[in-house]
Amino acid sequence: MKTLTLSLILLSPALLCAADAAETAHAGISADQLNFFEKNIRPVLVQSCYKCHSAESEKVKGGLTLDTKQATLLGGESGHPGVTPGSIAQSSLYEAMTWKNEDMQMPPKQKLPDDVIANFKKWIEMGAPDPREQKVANAGGGKRVIDMDEGRKHWSFQKPVKHTPPEVKTPNWAKTEIDQFVLAGIEKAGLHPVRDADRPTLIRRIAFDLTGLPPTPDEVKAFVADQSPDAVKRVIDMYLDSERYGERWARHWLDVARYAESSGKEVNVLYPHAWRYRDYVIESFKKDKPYDQFLKEQIAGDLMKFEGKRDQAEKIVATGFLAIGSKGHNQRDRRQFEMDVVDEQIDAMSQSMLGLTLACARCHDHKFDPVTQRDYYALAGIFLSSETQFGTYSQLQNANPGTLIELDRDAQQISALAKIETTEVALLKKRYADASQTADNMREQVRSMSADERQRQGAQSFLRIRSSFDRADSMKADLDLFHEDGTPRTLAMGVLDRATPINSPILIRGDLKQPGDVTPRGLVEVLCAKGEPLNIGKGSGRLDLAYWIASKDNPLTARVMANRVWLKLMGSALVATPDNFGTMGQKPTHPELLDHLAVSFMENGWSVKKLIREIMLSRAYQMGSTYDAANYAADPDNKFHWRMSQRRLDAEAIRDAMLAVSGSINFYPIDGSPVARAGEGREGIINLLREVNSKPQTYRSIYLPLIRDQIPEFLSVFDFPDASLVNGDRDTTNVPSQSLFLMNNAQVQAVADGFAQRVAKYEGDSQERLSYAYQLAFGRGPTQQEKQAIANFWMRFPQEAAKNKDIPKDKIQGMALSAFCQGLLASAEFRYLN
Repeated sequence: MKTLTLSLILLSPALLCAADAAETAHAGISADQLNFFEKNIRPVLVQSCYKCHSAESEKVKGGLTLDTKQATLLGGESGHPGVTPGSIAQSSLYEAMTWKNEDMQMPPKQKLPDDVIANFKKWIEMGAPDPREQKVANAGGGKRVIDMDEGRKHWSFQKPVKHTPPEVKTPNWAKTEIDQFVLAGIEKAGLHPVRDADRPTLIRRIAFDLTGLPPTPDEVKAFVADQSPDAVKRVIDMYLDSERYGERWARHWLDVARYAESSGKEVNVLYPHAWRYRDYVIESFKKDKPYDQFLKEQIAGDLMKFEGKRDQAEKIVATGFLAIGSKGHNQRDRRQFEMDVVDEQIDAMSQSMLGLTLACARCHDHKFDPVTQRDYYALAGIFLSSETQFGTYSQLQNANPGTLIELDRDAQQISALAKIETTEVALLKKRYADASQTADNMREQVRSMSADERQRQGAQSFLRIRSSFDRADSMKADLDLFHEDGTPRTLAMGVLDRATPINSPILIRGDLKQPGDVTPRGLVEVLCAKGEPLNIGKGSGRLDLAYWIASKDNPLTARVMANRVWLKLMGSALVATPDNFGTMGQKPTHPELLDHLAVSFMENGWSVKKLIREIMLSRAYQMGSTYDAANYAADPDNKFHWRMSQRRLDAEAIRDAMLAVSGSINFYPIDGSPVARAGEGREGIINLLREVNSKPQTYRSIYLPLIRDQIPEFLSVFDFPDASLVNGDRDTTNVPSQSLFLMNNAQVQAVADGFAQRVAKYEGDSQERLSYAYQLAFGRGPTQQEKQAIANFWMRFPQEAAKNKDIPKDKIQGMALSAFCQGLLASAEFRYLN
């Protein structure tokens, strides 16, 4: 086989300067937007448009070039803008893609898939963020070459080393080595740290950070009274050992793992068994599973050694990480579907675990990082040698059904379904047989028709036949959930090795129709030492990949996770782009501190709990959020951590806190997920909505069913992320719709009523009850000024309510208390951590 000549990016010092300039130019583009463009827009332009509309085209058609941002916005000879940011109606490129105008259809031979067109619509509506330079990157001719030796000099591609904590000027402030790093930065910037947080504020911060729930009044009282030196450590350990800790920190990883229970995209197919992966993540954090082991299991758990059937089943369930991603099930080309699944797996694995956007090298060498197409297709061969089992049945718009992995009956895995009687199994069999026979009969009837009759029936015949087979397949899916004795089968999404591993050709411009040289399965060159073997000879290579990622020699893995933990505890990351440590990512604000955390993390057995405890015991974490005018003028973004940044709670914590203070939270939800009990297809989604909406859902938010593009309103209004993408850092907004939701939503009103009932039952006079409400909601009692405001409210509300003759007088007191409690829940203090 001839040696592949790689087209690579030269990372010479001159071009590194150019990269820095490009980074500055792209400063207005968020990491999510940049990733969206590189993953969903640039590859389509390269593959479907550049042949006729780029500087390299033999003849540019219509005077339109699409290989630069400026030219794409400008448009061609028609005089219409190619893309108008924010406006679909004024973007001729989008109009051409939709084929609605017979005179302007692009590409002319075959319309782009619906999901691709939908991505362009989303891109334009988000403002058409485009990182491409104004000039064509290679207009001068000649091939660009990656110099791997230069590439390895990037800060994140070098192994972290432990640095001696710096000397500081301020005496007796630093409690830990973390504090020395932070304080040195504060002093160098000419700033000073603010005073420590008061104890009620601190325990509220610790409780929410570790459990996602507010501390109880008794917990606050005990902590305030405990003045011993180890008081903070004791309360941290109490919450780390809590059952609620695993649920809280699992949610952070599920954001990164793009967890959801459906496929998303145009045909939103349910994934009834995705919940097993969710529960695996919760248990892993609860038990403080070593992070390197956690990663290995998610990539290759099925290939790892195990201790007993239960351990084997859990490791198989872990590979659900690779199976739960968004998929275009209506893709008619099975090979294209498989390549898209592999691309999604590479993207999720690389961003979540390595902080790199390796999927950007699918159609061409990575535009910014020293990553080649060889690297991409070496990884692609690993995943193509593995069979992704996601479990969907065939239907009209699902051209890509899949199977599931059946776990051993002795593995003691819970089921979302109850056992049924053998008579019900027999009934399911009969229904399936009848439905199959009906479908076969309809197909034979159509086959026996004359050609003229078949032509008259047209599409109607096909749809009737297809619908009948869909019904039969749906019944088969229901039947397949149970053993002959009525016991539910334990099924899981996941990945297994294929019998024969394969290597992937490099696809020119990512096009299946343009295969190039075959590249062996292997690892990413820039992350390996020079001369280190990259290729994998046996098996799929997933086990090799897992151990390579989770190795102490990998320069990224520990850094990326340490940065994620710091972000969740401190409110801002040391690397502001937690999913991108590449050239286009931000440089760390405290590189020595990041290395210190990464090395300590590995030295402590990859224990996430120990890393959390180390950060929380620092004085930097325990500072107040006091405003300081001089500090703020010099460092308004608090990059030097001179105070604790004020943080808004995320959507789940807001909802769970409301349920907690009302006393209605259910910590023990029914096993599995409502999605698992809903059934298949569109009927399944209808059943799901019926179950969810028929009664109040009072269990923790992590257990709510998550259907892509149909996220529960309580979560979406408070910035729940796109469940199809890796999300290391959620957006946080403060918009009027949130206040309106808190004032008018029926769920919020019901929780406020429950809160009021709890307060009303509290023993004591009215002032003591209202003070108790403050303690539940805010972890503190009301101030003197607030007591006066409460007294005014309590006097005026009955007077105003009495004017409405439709309100019974005996109800006014209860209404006043509910309104008061809802006011506490809707307040900024309830939603924010100081």
